[in-house]
Amino acid sequence: MTYERFEDIPVWQAGIELTTRVFRLTAHTVFHGQGDLANQIQRAALSVPNNIAEGFERGSTAELIAFLYYARGSAGEVRSVCHVLLRMEEFNNYKSQITDVFQTAESISRQLAGWLKQLKESDMPGQRRFTEKDRQRQEQQQRADDFMAKLRREQEERLRQRREAK
Repeated sequence: MTYERFEDIPVWQAGIELTTRVFRLTAHTVFHGQGDLANQIQRAALSVPNNIAEGFERGSTAELIAFLYYARGSAGEVRSVCHVLLRMEEFNNYKSQITDVFQTAESISRQLAGWLKQLKESDMPGQRRFTEKDRQRQEQQQRADDFMAKLRREQEERLRQRREAK
């Protein structure tokens, strides 16, 4: 599926949801006096949808791939902080919320991995957004290649038949 706007991309929407959950979680007073922990997970969570948006807006497949890796790294960072929080006694009353944040980040990582795999296996190099003229040119080239392959097969078949007739 092709998206015209990054706001329509499901994994970006999941990134926004992750960010809001993180900000709700870190609003609890238990985060006060825990150093930079709240800020760290907030910045990591916010980086997920921001990197997806930036990569999408860049316009090239190579840049999109790079930014999707940044977003995936940020989702991993959120999960890492969640591991720390789950091991700290002070956060025992928030385990459900922390687990929810962790699972959301994990889902985003899987979605990004799938998108990255699809982009890297694509046979369309260069720009992600082809014009209609570019698409027509590509289709025309494919038809020409198919036609030439058919001619070669027919020629090989005629040669084989001549050899067998002798």
